[in-house]
Amino acid sequence: MKIALLGTRGIPASYSGFETCVEQLGQRLVQRGHDVTVYCRSHHISYEGDTYKGMRLVKLPTIANKYLDTLVHSFISSLHTLPQRYDVGLYFIAGNSPVTWIPRIVGTKTIINVDGLDWKREKWPAFAKAYIQIAEWLATWLPNEYLTDSRVVQGYYRDRFKSEPPYIPYGSDVERLPPGETLARFGLEPGKYVLFVGRMVPENCAHHLVEAFQGLNTTMKCVIVGDAPYAEEYKARLQALAAADPRVILTGYVFGKGYQELGSNAHIFVETSGVGGTHPALIEAMAFGNCVITNATAENMETIGDAGFGYSGREGANSLRPILQQLLDNPTAITDYRRRAQQRASTVYTWEAVTDAYEQLFYRVCGQPLPKRLELVGVGAYRRLASTCHADGRGITCLLVAAFSAPLWRASLSRDRRTTKLDSALLRRHLGQTLAALGVTWGHTRGEIRRADAATAPCGMQ
Repeated sequence: MKIALLGTRGIPASYSGFETCVEQLGQRLVQRGHDVTVYCRSHHISYEGDTYKGMRLVKLPTIANKYLDTLVHSFISSLHTLPQRYDVGLYFIAGNSPVTWIPRIVGTKTIINVDGLDWKREKWPAFAKAYIQIAEWLATWLPNEYLTDSRVVQGYYRDRFKSEPPYIPYGSDVERLPPGETLARFGLEPGKYVLFVGRMVPENCAHHLVEAFQGLNTTMKCVIVGDAPYAEEYKARLQALAAADPRVILTGYVFGKGYQELGSNAHIFVETSGVGGTHPALIEAMAFGNCVITNATAENMETIGDAGFGYSGREGANSLRPILQQLLDNPTAITDYRRRAQQRASTVYTWEAVTDAYEQLFYRVCGQPLPKRLELVGVGAYRRLASTCHADGRGITCLLVAAFSAPLWRASLSRDRRTTKLDSALLRRHLGQTLAALGVTWGHTRGEIRRADAATAPCGMQ
Protein backbone atom coordinates (compact mmCIF):
# COMPACT_ATOMS: atom_id res chain seq x y z
CA MET A 1 0.00 0.00 0.00
CA LYS A 2 1.24 3.50 -0.85
CA ILE A 3 0.81 5.75 2.20
CA ALA A 4 1.42 9.47 2.79
CA LEU A 5 1.78 10.97 6.29
CA LEU A 6 0.93 14.67 6.38
CA GLY A 7 0.31 17.57 8.74
CA THR A 8 3.36 17.40 11.03
CA ARG A 9 6.73 19.14 10.99
CA GLY A 10 8.33 15.96 9.73
CA ILE A 11 11.02 13.53 10.78
CA PRO A 12 13.44 12.75 12.35
CA ALA A 13 11.19 13.57 15.32
CA SER A 14 12.44 16.74 16.96
CA TYR A 15 9.46 18.63 18.29
CA SER A 16 6.33 16.95 19.62
CA GLY A 17 4.31 13.77 19.96
CA PHE A 18 2.86 13.78 16.46
CA GLU A 19 6.33 13.70 14.91
CA THR A 20 7.19 10.79 17.20
CA CYS A 21 4.02 9.00 16.11
CA VAL A 22 4.88 9.52 12.45
CA GLU A 23 8.39 8.17 12.95
CA GLN A 24 7.32 5.13 14.97
CA LEU A 25 4.30 4.28 12.84
CA GLY A 26 5.98 4.99 9.52
CA GLN A 27 9.03 2.81 10.09
CA ARG A 28 6.85 -0.11 11.16
CA LEU A 29 4.65 0.27 8.10
CA VAL A 30 7.80 0.15 5.96
CA GLN A 31 8.91 -3.02 7.75
CA ARG A 32 5.55 -4.54 6.82
CA GLY A 33 6.11 -3.86 3.14
CA HIS A 34 4.31 -0.55 2.64
CA ASP A 35 5.63 2.43 0.65
CA VAL A 36 5.60 5.36 3.09
CA THR A 37 6.17 9.05 2.34
CA VAL A 38 6.42 11.70 5.07
CA TYR A 39 5.79 15.35 4.21
CA CYS A 40 8.19 17.65 6.09
CA ARG A 41 8.44 21.41 6.56
CA SER A 42 11.71 22.50 5.01
CA HIS A 43 12.44 25.19 7.61
CA HIS A 44 11.96 22.77 10.53
CA ILE A 45 13.91 19.75 9.28
CA SER A 46 17.71 20.00 9.22
CA TYR A 47 18.19 16.35 8.24
CA GLU A 48 19.64 16.37 4.72
CA GLY A 49 18.74 12.89 3.52
CA ASP A 50 15.84 12.02 1.22
CA THR A 51 14.96 8.87 3.16
CA TYR A 52 14.86 8.04 6.85
CA LYS A 53 14.36 4.56 8.30
CA GLY A 54 12.95 3.45 4.96
CA MET A 55 10.50 6.36 4.62
CA ARG A 56 10.71 8.81 1.72
CA LEU A 57 10.90 12.44 2.83
CA VAL A 58 9.30 15.24 0.83
CA LYS A 59 10.42 18.64 2.12
CA LEU A 60 8.19 21.53 1.13
CA PRO A 61 8.09 25.20 2.14
CA THR A 62 5.45 27.01 4.14
CA ILE A 63 4.85 30.40 5.75
CA ALA A 64 6.76 30.38 9.03
CA ASN A 65 4.01 31.99 11.06
CA LYS A 66 2.21 30.91 14.23
CA TYR A 67 -1.15 30.86 12.46
CA LEU A 68 -0.23 29.75 8.93
CA ASP A 69 2.72 27.38 9.37
CA THR A 70 0.72 24.16 9.65
CA LEU A 71 -2.21 24.76 7.32
CA VAL A 72 -0.24 26.29 4.45
CA HIS A 73 2.23 23.41 4.49
CA SER A 74 -0.60 20.87 4.59
CA PHE A 75 -2.28 22.61 1.65
CA ILE A 76 0.92 22.56 -0.43
CA SER A 77 1.57 18.94 0.57
CA SER A 78 -1.98 17.96 -0.40
CA LEU A 79 -1.49 19.43 -3.86
CA HIS A 80 1.79 17.52 -4.15
CA THR A 81 -0.03 14.25 -3.47
CA LEU A 82 -2.27 14.54 -6.54
CA PRO A 83 0.11 13.07 -9.15
CA GLN A 84 1.52 10.58 -6.62
CA ARG A 85 -1.73 8.57 -6.42
CA TYR A 86 -1.34 7.37 -2.84
CA ASP A 87 -3.71 4.73 -1.54
CA VAL A 88 -4.03 6.52 1.82
CA GLY A 89 -3.19 9.97 3.13
CA LEU A 90 -3.04 10.14 6.94
CA TYR A 91 -3.25 13.67 8.34
CA PHE A 92 -2.60 14.79 11.90
CA ILE A 93 -4.31 17.64 13.82
CA ALA A 94 -7.93 18.69 13.34
CA GLY A 95 -6.83 22.09 12.02
CA ASN A 96 -5.72 20.37 8.81
CA SER A 97 -9.19 18.99 8.03
CA PRO A 98 -10.11 21.71 5.46
CA VAL A 99 -7.52 20.34 3.02
CA THR A 100 -8.20 16.62 3.46
CA TRP A 101 -10.57 16.59 0.47
CA ILE A 102 -7.80 17.46 -1.99
CA PRO A 103 -6.18 13.99 -2.36
CA ARG A 104 -9.65 12.48 -2.71
CA ILE A 105 -9.99 14.15 -6.12
CA VAL A 106 -7.73 11.44 -7.56
CA GLY A 107 -9.13 8.61 -5.46
CA THR A 108 -6.76 8.69 -2.48
CA LYS A 109 -8.52 7.80 0.75
CA THR A 110 -7.87 10.32 3.51
CA ILE A 111 -7.90 9.90 7.29
CA ILE A 112 -7.22 12.47 9.99
CA ASN A 113 -6.11 12.01 13.60
CA VAL A 114 -7.80 14.95 15.28
CA ASP A 115 -5.62 15.01 18.43
CA GLY A 116 -7.05 16.83 21.46
CA LEU A 117 -9.30 19.86 21.83
CA ASP A 118 -6.76 22.33 20.51
CA TRP A 119 -9.11 25.32 20.78
CA LYS A 120 -8.67 25.16 24.56
CA ARG A 121 -5.03 26.20 24.28
CA GLU A 122 -4.33 29.61 25.76
CA LYS A 123 -2.04 30.63 22.92
CA TRP A 124 -4.95 30.92 20.47
CA PRO A 125 -6.97 34.14 20.17
CA ALA A 126 -10.74 33.96 19.65
CA PHE A 127 -10.61 33.84 15.84
CA ALA A 128 -8.15 30.92 15.90
CA LYS A 129 -10.26 29.03 18.43
CA ALA A 130 -13.30 29.54 16.20
CA TYR A 131 -11.37 28.20 13.19
CA ILE A 132 -10.29 25.11 15.13
CA GLN A 133 -13.85 24.32 16.17
CA ILE A 134 -15.05 24.69 12.59
CA ALA A 135 -12.17 22.41 11.56
CA GLU A 136 -13.35 19.84 14.11
CA TRP A 137 -16.73 19.75 12.39
CA LEU A 138 -15.11 19.51 8.95
CA ALA A 139 -13.04 16.57 10.22
CA THR A 140 -16.27 14.60 10.51
CA TRP A 141 -17.14 15.23 6.84
CA LEU A 142 -14.25 15.97 4.49
CA PRO A 143 -11.90 12.99 4.97
CA ASN A 144 -12.99 9.40 4.46
CA GLU A 145 -12.40 8.71 8.15
CA TYR A 146 -11.24 10.45 11.29
CA LEU A 147 -9.89 9.02 14.54
CA THR A 148 -8.67 10.03 17.97
CA ASP A 149 -6.05 8.84 20.44
CA SER A 150 -8.18 9.58 23.52
CA ARG A 151 -11.44 8.11 24.81
CA VAL A 152 -12.27 11.50 26.30
CA VAL A 153 -11.91 13.23 22.94
CA GLN A 154 -13.84 10.39 21.32
CA GLY A 155 -16.70 11.16 23.71
CA TYR A 156 -16.51 14.87 22.86
CA TYR A 157 -17.00 14.15 19.15
CA ARG A 158 -19.77 11.70 19.91
CA ASP A 159 -21.65 14.20 22.07
CA ARG A 160 -21.10 17.29 19.94
CA PHE A 161 -21.22 15.93 16.41
CA LYS A 162 -23.20 12.70 16.94
CA SER A 163 -20.36 10.85 15.25
CA GLU A 164 -17.97 8.55 17.09
CA PRO A 165 -14.49 8.18 15.61
CA PRO A 166 -12.35 5.07 16.00
CA TYR A 167 -9.89 5.15 18.89
CA ILE A 168 -6.23 4.26 18.39
CA PRO A 169 -3.83 5.24 21.21
CA TYR A 170 -0.16 6.13 21.04
CA GLY A 171 2.58 3.63 21.69
CA SER A 172 5.78 3.64 23.66
CA ASP A 173 9.16 2.60 22.34
CA VAL A 174 11.89 3.40 24.82
CA GLU A 175 15.40 2.17 25.43
CA ARG A 176 16.49 2.12 29.04
CA LEU A 177 20.00 3.53 29.20
CA PRO A 178 22.50 3.78 32.05
CA PRO A 179 23.74 7.20 33.18
CA GLY A 180 26.19 8.65 30.71
CA GLU A 181 27.20 11.79 28.86
CA THR A 182 23.82 13.54 29.02
CA LEU A 183 23.49 13.28 32.80
CA ALA A 184 27.11 14.39 33.18
CA ARG A 185 26.53 17.38 30.90
CA PHE A 186 23.71 18.68 33.08
CA GLY A 187 25.32 17.73 36.40
CA LEU A 188 22.72 15.06 37.23
CA GLU A 189 22.86 11.82 39.18
CA PRO A 190 20.62 8.81 38.46
CA GLY A 191 17.47 8.75 40.58
CA LYS A 192 18.19 12.25 41.89
CA TYR A 193 15.93 14.42 39.74
CA VAL A 194 12.29 15.09 38.88
CA LEU A 195 11.65 15.32 35.13
CA PHE A 196 9.32 17.27 32.85
CA VAL A 197 9.36 16.89 29.04
CA GLY A 198 7.24 19.04 26.76
CA ARG A 199 6.89 22.21 24.74
CA MET A 200 7.46 25.47 26.59
CA VAL A 201 4.00 26.91 25.99
CA PRO A 202 1.57 28.29 28.61
CA GLU A 203 -1.00 25.50 28.36
CA ASN A 204 1.65 22.87 29.08
CA CYS A 205 2.00 24.49 32.50
CA ALA A 206 5.67 23.72 33.20
CA HIS A 207 5.55 26.62 35.68
CA HIS A 208 3.47 24.38 37.97
CA LEU A 209 6.48 22.14 38.55
CA VAL A 210 9.03 24.94 38.86
CA GLU A 211 6.87 26.85 41.35
CA ALA A 212 6.06 23.67 43.30
CA PHE A 213 9.74 22.76 43.50
CA GLN A 214 10.67 26.06 45.12
CA GLY A 215 8.80 25.03 48.26
CA LEU A 216 10.08 21.44 48.49
CA ASN A 217 12.43 20.17 51.17
CA THR A 218 14.70 18.10 48.94
CA THR A 219 18.15 17.97 47.41
CA MET A 220 16.67 16.56 44.20
CA LYS A 221 17.07 18.50 40.94
CA CYS A 222 14.17 19.62 38.75
CA VAL A 223 14.87 19.06 35.05
CA ILE A 224 12.73 20.83 32.44
CA VAL A 225 13.29 19.45 28.93
CA GLY A 226 11.84 21.26 25.93
CA ASP A 227 11.51 24.48 23.98
CA ALA A 228 9.03 26.07 21.57
CA PRO A 229 8.84 28.66 18.80
CA TYR A 230 6.45 31.60 19.11
CA ALA A 231 6.43 31.47 22.94
CA GLU A 232 9.21 33.85 23.94
CA GLU A 233 7.24 35.60 26.70
CA TYR A 234 6.38 32.36 28.47
CA LYS A 235 9.92 31.00 28.12
CA ALA A 236 11.28 34.20 29.66
CA ARG A 237 8.92 33.71 32.60
CA LEU A 238 10.18 30.14 33.13
CA GLN A 239 13.79 31.25 32.90
CA ALA A 240 13.17 33.87 35.57
CA LEU A 241 11.56 31.28 37.86
CA ALA A 242 14.42 28.84 37.27
CA ALA A 243 17.04 31.48 38.01
CA ALA A 244 15.65 31.81 41.53
CA ASP A 245 16.33 28.14 42.37
CA PRO A 246 19.70 26.52 41.54
CA ARG A 247 18.07 23.08 41.66
CA VAL A 248 16.03 23.86 38.52
CA ILE A 249 17.71 23.04 35.21
CA LEU A 250 16.33 24.08 31.80
CA THR A 251 17.95 21.88 29.16
CA GLY A 252 16.25 23.02 25.97
CA TYR A 253 15.48 20.35 23.39
CA VAL A 254 17.00 16.91 24.03
CA PHE A 255 16.28 14.07 21.60
CA GLY A 256 17.42 10.57 20.77
CA LYS A 257 19.82 8.84 23.14
CA GLY A 258 20.01 11.90 25.38
CA TYR A 259 16.26 11.90 25.92
CA GLN A 260 16.27 8.14 26.55
CA GLU A 261 19.04 8.59 29.11
CA LEU A 262 17.16 11.33 30.96
CA GLY A 263 13.95 9.29 30.99
CA SER A 264 15.68 6.11 32.12
CA ASN A 265 17.25 7.66 35.20
CA ALA A 266 14.54 10.01 36.50
CA HIS A 267 13.04 9.56 39.97
CA ILE A 268 9.63 11.07 39.21
CA PHE A 269 8.06 12.32 35.98
CA VAL A 270 5.52 15.17 36.10
CA GLU A 271 3.10 15.81 33.21
CA THR A 272 1.69 19.29 33.79
CA SER A 273 -0.17 19.85 30.51
CA GLY A 274 -3.72 21.06 30.94
CA VAL A 275 -5.01 20.40 27.41
CA GLY A 276 -4.58 17.93 24.58
CA GLY A 277 -5.33 14.28 24.05
CA THR A 278 -2.89 11.51 24.91
CA HIS A 279 0.60 12.87 25.64
CA PRO A 280 3.35 10.61 24.25
CA ALA A 281 5.89 11.91 26.76
CA LEU A 282 3.66 10.67 29.59
CA ILE A 283 3.30 7.23 28.01
CA GLU A 284 7.06 7.02 27.47
CA ALA A 285 7.73 8.07 31.06
CA MET A 286 5.53 5.19 32.19
CA ALA A 287 7.43 2.85 29.86
CA PHE A 288 10.72 4.00 31.40
CA GLY A 289 9.33 2.95 34.77
CA ASN A 290 9.03 6.44 36.22
CA CYS A 291 6.65 7.22 39.05
CA VAL A 292 4.26 9.64 37.32
CA ILE A 293 2.24 12.62 38.52
CA THR A 294 -0.07 14.39 36.11
CA ASN A 295 -2.33 17.38 35.83
CA ALA A 296 -5.67 15.68 36.53
CA THR A 297 -7.38 16.37 33.22
CA ALA A 298 -9.72 13.62 32.05
CA GLU A 299 -7.33 12.77 29.21
CA ASN A 300 -4.29 12.45 31.47
CA MET A 301 -6.12 10.40 34.08
CA GLU A 302 -7.34 8.10 31.31
CA THR A 303 -3.71 7.56 30.31
CA ILE A 304 -2.34 6.68 33.74
CA GLY A 305 -5.30 4.69 35.07
CA ASP A 306 -4.38 3.52 38.58
CA ALA A 307 -0.66 3.75 37.85
CA GLY A 308 0.03 7.31 38.96
CA PHE A 309 -1.12 10.42 40.78
CA GLY A 310 -3.16 13.45 39.72
CA TYR A 311 -3.09 17.02 41.00
CA SER A 312 -5.47 19.93 40.44
CA GLY A 313 -4.47 22.03 37.45
CA ARG A 314 -6.61 24.89 38.72
CA GLU A 315 -4.69 24.98 42.01
CA GLY A 316 -1.38 24.45 40.21
CA ALA A 317 1.76 24.38 42.34
CA ASN A 318 -0.23 24.46 45.58
CA SER A 319 -1.79 21.11 44.69
CA LEU A 320 1.32 19.56 43.14
CA ARG A 321 3.76 20.46 45.93
CA PRO A 322 2.33 18.25 48.73
CA ILE A 323 2.05 15.25 46.39
CA LEU A 324 5.69 15.63 45.40
CA GLN A 325 6.80 16.03 49.01
CA GLN A 326 4.86 12.97 50.18
CA LEU A 327 6.35 10.83 47.43
CA LEU A 328 9.87 12.09 48.00
CA ASP A 329 9.45 11.15 51.67
CA ASN A 330 8.10 7.68 50.81
CA PRO A 331 10.47 5.69 48.55
CA THR A 332 8.39 2.53 48.99
CA ALA A 333 5.41 4.18 47.30
CA ILE A 334 7.63 5.39 44.46
CA THR A 335 8.92 1.86 43.88
CA ASP A 336 5.37 0.50 43.77
CA TYR A 337 4.14 3.12 41.32
CA ARG A 338 7.18 2.79 39.08
CA ARG A 339 6.24 -0.86 38.67
CA ARG A 340 2.58 -0.04 38.03
CA ALA A 341 3.41 2.57 35.41
CA GLN A 342 5.76 0.31 33.49
CA GLN A 343 3.28 -2.55 33.55
CA ARG A 344 0.47 -0.35 32.22
CA ALA A 345 2.64 1.02 29.41
CA SER A 346 3.75 -2.45 28.33
CA THR A 347 0.17 -3.74 28.41
CA VAL A 348 -1.85 -0.89 26.89
CA TYR A 349 0.52 1.28 24.86
CA THR A 350 2.66 -0.66 22.37
CA TRP A 351 3.61 0.60 18.91
CA GLU A 352 3.19 -2.84 17.34
CA ALA A 353 -0.46 -3.00 18.44
CA VAL A 354 -0.97 0.61 17.38
CA THR A 355 0.49 -0.14 13.94
CA ASP A 356 -1.79 -3.16 13.62
CA ALA A 357 -4.78 -0.92 14.34
CA TYR A 358 -3.74 1.75 11.83
CA GLU A 359 -2.98 -0.85 9.20
CA GLN A 360 -6.37 -2.50 9.59
CA LEU A 361 -8.02 0.93 9.40
CA PHE A 362 -6.17 1.66 6.15
CA TYR A 363 -7.33 -1.59 4.57
CA ARG A 364 -10.91 -1.03 5.68
CA VAL A 365 -11.09 2.53 4.36
CA CYS A 366 -9.58 1.41 1.05
CA GLY A 367 -12.05 -1.47 0.82
CA GLN A 368 -9.24 -3.99 0.53
CA PRO A 369 -9.11 -7.41 2.21
CA LEU A 370 -6.78 -7.82 5.14
CA PRO A 371 -3.51 -9.69 4.62
CA LYS A 372 -3.49 -13.08 6.33
CA ARG A 373 -0.91 -11.91 8.86
CA LEU A 374 -3.32 -9.23 10.12
CA GLU A 375 -6.25 -11.61 10.29
CA LEU A 376 -4.16 -13.99 12.36
CA VAL A 377 -2.88 -11.36 14.78
CA GLY A 378 -6.07 -9.31 14.93
CA VAL A 379 -7.32 -10.60 18.27
CA GLY A 380 -3.96 -10.20 19.98
CA ALA A 381 -3.44 -6.76 18.48
CA TYR A 382 -6.68 -5.43 19.91
CA ARG A 383 -6.67 -7.15 23.28
CA ARG A 384 -4.41 -4.46 24.69
CA LEU A 385 -6.33 -1.65 23.03
CA ALA A 386 -9.62 -3.02 24.30
CA SER A 387 -8.39 -3.00 27.88
CA THR A 388 -8.93 0.76 28.01
CA CYS A 389 -12.55 0.68 26.80
CA HIS A 390 -15.19 2.28 28.97
CA ALA A 391 -17.82 0.01 30.50
CA ASP A 392 -20.61 1.40 28.34
CA GLY A 393 -22.34 -0.20 25.37
CA ARG A 394 -19.53 0.59 22.96
CA GLY A 395 -16.87 -0.43 25.44
CA ILE A 396 -18.54 -3.80 25.97
CA THR A 397 -18.76 -4.28 22.20
CA CYS A 398 -15.07 -3.46 21.89
CA LEU A 399 -14.11 -5.90 24.64
CA LEU A 400 -16.19 -8.76 23.27
CA VAL A 401 -15.02 -8.27 19.72
CA ALA A 402 -11.39 -7.91 20.75
CA ALA A 403 -11.73 -11.25 22.48
CA PHE A 404 -13.51 -13.10 19.69
CA SER A 405 -13.38 -11.44 16.28
CA ALA A 406 -11.12 -8.85 14.69
CA PRO A 407 -13.34 -8.65 11.55
CA LEU A 408 -16.38 -7.81 13.71
CA TRP A 409 -14.33 -5.20 15.57
CA ARG A 410 -13.55 -3.53 12.26
CA ALA A 411 -17.21 -3.57 11.34
CA SER A 412 -18.18 -1.91 14.63
CA LEU A 413 -16.01 1.04 13.62
CA SER A 414 -17.27 1.18 10.06
CA ARG A 415 -18.51 4.47 8.69
CA ASP A 416 -18.86 3.38 5.11
CA ARG A 417 -21.14 6.26 4.19
CA ARG A 418 -17.99 8.37 3.84
CA THR A 419 -15.71 5.94 2.04
CA THR A 420 -16.99 6.74 -1.44
CA LYS A 421 -14.82 8.66 -3.83
CA LEU A 422 -15.22 12.42 -3.58
CA ASP A 423 -16.78 13.72 -6.79
CA SER A 424 -17.53 17.29 -7.80
CA ALA A 425 -21.16 17.18 -6.64
CA LEU A 426 -20.11 15.92 -3.21
CA LEU A 427 -17.47 18.62 -3.02
CA ARG A 428 -20.02 21.34 -3.84
CA ARG A 429 -22.35 19.98 -1.17
CA HIS A 430 -19.57 19.96 1.42
CA LEU A 431 -18.55 23.51 0.59
CA GLY A 432 -22.16 24.68 0.68
CA GLN A 433 -22.69 23.07 4.06
CA THR A 434 -19.50 24.66 5.32
CA LEU A 435 -20.54 28.16 4.30
CA ALA A 436 -24.05 27.70 5.67
CA ALA A 437 -22.68 26.50 8.99
CA LEU A 438 -20.09 29.22 9.50
CA GLY A 439 -22.50 31.69 11.09
CA VAL A 440 -24.08 29.10 13.36
CA THR A 441 -20.73 27.61 14.34
CA TRP A 442 -19.18 31.01 15.00
CA GLY A 443 -22.04 31.98 17.29
CA HIS A 444 -21.85 28.66 19.11
CA THR A 445 -18.06 28.91 19.32
CA ARG A 446 -18.01 32.39 20.81
CA GLY A 447 -20.40 31.29 23.53
CA GLU A 448 -18.53 28.05 24.16
CA ILE A 449 -15.17 29.82 24.31
CA ARG A 450 -16.51 32.31 26.83
CA ARG A 451 -17.97 29.52 28.95
CA ALA A 452 -14.78 27.45 28.73
CA ASP A 453 -12.57 30.41 29.60
CA ALA A 454 -14.77 31.19 32.59
CA ALA A 455 -15.19 27.62 33.80
CA THR A 456 -11.73 26.18 33.20
CA ALA A 457 -8.22 27.35 33.88
CA PRO A 458 -6.16 24.24 33.08
CA CYS A 459 -2.88 25.85 34.06
CA GLY A 460 -4.13 27.98 36.90
CA MET A 461 -3.58 31.05 34.72
CA GLN A 462 -6.46 33.54 34.41
